Amino acid sequence: MSDKRASTIYQVLWNSADILRSKMDATEYKNYLLGIIFYKYLSDTMLYHAAELLEEEPASLKEAQKIYTEAYNDPETREDLIDALMFDFYYTLEPQLTFTALVEEVHKGNFQLEDLAQGFRNIEQSSELYENLFEDVDLYSRKLGSGIQKQNQTIGEIMKELDTLDIAHEGDALGDAYEYLIGQFASASGKKAGEFYTPQPVSRLMTQIVLQGKEDKKGLAFMTPQWDLDHYYLMSKNLRMNLELLTFLDKSLILLLIT
Repeated sequence: MSDKRASTIYQVLWNSADILRSKMDATEYKNYLLGIIFYKYLSDTMLYHAAELLEEEPASLKEAQKIYTEAYNDPETREDLIDALMFDFYYTLEPQLTFTALVEEVHKGNFQLEDLAQGFRNIEQSSELYENLFEDVDLYSRKLGSGIQKQNQTIGEIMKELDTLDIAHEGDALGDAYEYLIGQFASASGKKAGEFYTPQPVSRLMTQIVLQGKEDKKGLAFMTPQWDLDHYYLMSKNLRMNLELLTFLDKSLILLLIT
């Protein structure tokens, strides 16, 4: 990723964090930013992959959303599309629950928190791999606002900021975003960043060592002593294998989906 692109991503992330800084400390708002960013990543990745399955080449997420919505609503293509997405990703989202669709409702002034909450539930319930993935994202916390209208507004503002990012097409952009945010959280809380995460080069080397000779095996799972990480993510597609998704779950379990 170019320095200019990285700078743009970091600015968007900083702006997103600014929305919450006056409402809660870093140990709390990290859950919102990391959770919503990951939801966007899952949504965007699904939309682009759906378009690929349909042999389409969208130039933007809005185009991918249109392609997905039409195919999802077409009885002739819907079932096969859902089956293919479940096989590849173990989750699907209804067209109206994608990040792209929800942020469009934000821009129109029609966004409802319950729709995002439903999207979270759909992913968590789609497979045991994602169980409780978003449990730390309390969309109805009074710290977001004194009522549902203010809570809608706060989350909507974060989503509008993140809407400018196309992290599904930026290689290690998600990992870079995650690492940047963790560094900011560590600084804000007065801790060393190393107490929150393992730097990407170290994680990548560890992954390569552990997976050496296991490139053709599917459904690998192993434990890691990452006690300070609540959930989230390390993405890598630069290994010499088709490693689609590597996520942190339940503070110590890494699930690798290798297809």
